[in-house]
Amino acid sequence: MEMIAFLLNGTFVFATALIFAALGGLITERTGVINLGLEGFMVSGAFTAGVVSYYAEQAGLGAASPWMGFLAAPIFTLLFAALHAVASVKFKANQVISGLVVNMLASSSTFFLVKLLFDGAAETPILNHVFNKVYIPILSDLPIVGEGLFRLYPVTYIALILAAIIYFIMFHTPLGLRMRAVGEHPGSADTAGVRVNRLRFLAVLAGGMVASLGGATVTLTANSSFAFHTISGQGYIALAAVIFGRWHPIGALGAAIFFGFAQALKDQMQIVEAAKFIPNEVFYLLPYVLTLVVLIFTSKRSSSPAALGEPYEPGKR
Repeated sequence: MEMIAFLLNGTFVFATALIFAALGGLITERTGVINLGLEGFMVSGAFTAGVVSYYAEQAGLGAASPWMGFLAAPIFTLLFAALHAVASVKFKANQVISGLVVNMLASSSTFFLVKLLFDGAAETPILNHVFNKVYIPILSDLPIVGEGLFRLYPVTYIALILAAIIYFIMFHTPLGLRMRAVGEHPGSADTAGVRVNRLRFLAVLAGGMVASLGGATVTLTANSSFAFHTISGQGYIALAAVIFGRWHPIGALGAAIFFGFAQALKDQMQIVEAAKFIPNEVFYLLPYVLTLVVLIFTSKRSSSPAALGEPYEPGKR
């Protein structure tokens, strides 16, 4: 029973970063822009959270420092999101290549900045103040679900609330209708008076900012610092969650939780006596192998926005 509770808790802990990143990718791709830059946005957010939180600690801000790092992550990430938006929307460059360039630029530039800021160190100093788990009174004392669902990091609750907000905006507001129209039939949306490329540009910026919170989460919970390998493929798993979730906020949320379960299962299996004869590398491969398997069996049933990846020329019908 205790193992189940820890597995459930670990699922949501590991899923939190993926939820933020998947929601960021969803916002962008729903408007018709492929977002392979999720990895770079997460790297940028993780870097910013580590650096800002460290200097906030040095300034004596104490427990407020992780919140400052968390809130600063989207601001710095705007630079990388703007690069992707300018290249893919304004200049209509290949969106896949643009996203990959963002990933490489974010990884290399943040690694360089860490060395520059911290006298050649390969990572930021360990943070003394990071997010602690929040225990919800009464509910946290329930068997199994109390440990699993009501003793989580505050950012996990923020991610779940954000998924509900994005769902509401996407399917119950005029803005969401425009976003979906731009991703499905940009010509028709243009005829109706929607400024297609402006909305796509803003969606790329918003998606990058949301995805950066996933990187910040990793730094401010599990890692307590930022290094070159802090974000190692989570952005691509988040993109898989968008596809697995069929470009729907609730579907992407469920897929992110599913992949979080794979990560939590890896950790739990490593401490099981019967699994000790299995090499550790097998457990590290598990989330990525599971991602591939899921994509193989769901890709044919996935229905992406009709205009995904297609640049739009104003006035084109």
